[in-house]
Amino acid sequence: MGDLRSPDSGPTAHSQSLYPIRRKFSMEPKNQTVLAFHLMGLSENPDLQPILFGLFLSMYLVTVFGNLLITLAIISDSHLHTPMYFFLCNLSLVDIFFSSTTVPKMLVNIQTQSTAIPFTGCLAQMYAFHLFGTMDSFLLAVMAIDRLVAIAYPLRYSVLMRPHICGLLVGGPWVITNLQSLVHTCLMAQLTFCAGSEIPHFFCDLMPLLKLSCSDTHTNELVIFAFGIIMGLSPLSCILVSYICIFRAVFRIPSAQGKWKAFSTCGSHLTVVSLFYGTIFAVYLQPASPTSSQKDKTAALMLLIPNGQ
Repeated sequence: MGDLRSPDSGPTAHSQSLYPIRRKFSMEPKNQTVLAFHLMGLSENPDLQPILFGLFLSMYLVTVFGNLLITLAIISDSHLHTPMYFFLCNLSLVDIFFSSTTVPKMLVNIQTQSTAIPFTGCLAQMYAFHLFGTMDSFLLAVMAIDRLVAIAYPLRYSVLMRPHICGLLVGGPWVITNLQSLVHTCLMAQLTFCAGSEIPHFFCDLMPLLKLSCSDTHTNELVIFAFGIIMGLSPLSCILVSYICIFRAVFRIPSAQGKWKAFSTCGSHLTVVSLFYGTIFAVYLQPASPTSSQKDKTAALMLLIPNGQ
């Protein structure tokens, strides 16, 4: 019998007919969601890694143990159970958590020579960073209010700064800052990341992540702007208004010794406020430039290694 196959039904024709299908399934999708990011860190120079590890490990330990000692001293000494030290205790705890949000991960990356961080871990780090960072600013504002009441209304201090009032002054900001971080994190989780996985920083932050997204980030940017205005200007305005009132109250004190005694209680707080907001302005308000990424890293490190109160 003759061969009933058509001329085009041979092996060569069969493989050619399957080739487009095979090629179709072998192509990688253009928009593939990133499941992990790579934190580029402070420096890619391998010779600097041991120096950076030792430097920031020592700074981190000093920060944690220093704030921990402040917290334990306040808790253990009944004479320090006053509104001022209550706020200071909360600030010390927040500083410990704030530093622990990013520095340990950076140290692990340096030690293991690994830059990877899972997508969920990146979101968690971003959530905690903005939670404790914003809480720091609110606590500084609350401490400014405390100093205002102590200097301008010394006879009514114990009445105005009752325990439940102090609890509200601390509890309210915790609710607000958690809400802010939750909104940022939920919006970020809905984005698709396909423009690369390398973050030119040593931790996950909002703007570096948005630059990697191939989704529409207009809503995220509007929310960041709105929260930045509200959560940034509210504590700063409160601090500025409080210190204007404090200066007016101090200048009304007749004796120079009395003025110095009243104002000396604000010196350390003013120093921390200046350093805190100075680094924030350096990170978020500087104009873009070829070296701005490195400046961001330096300023963020100053922010993440809090100074003693």
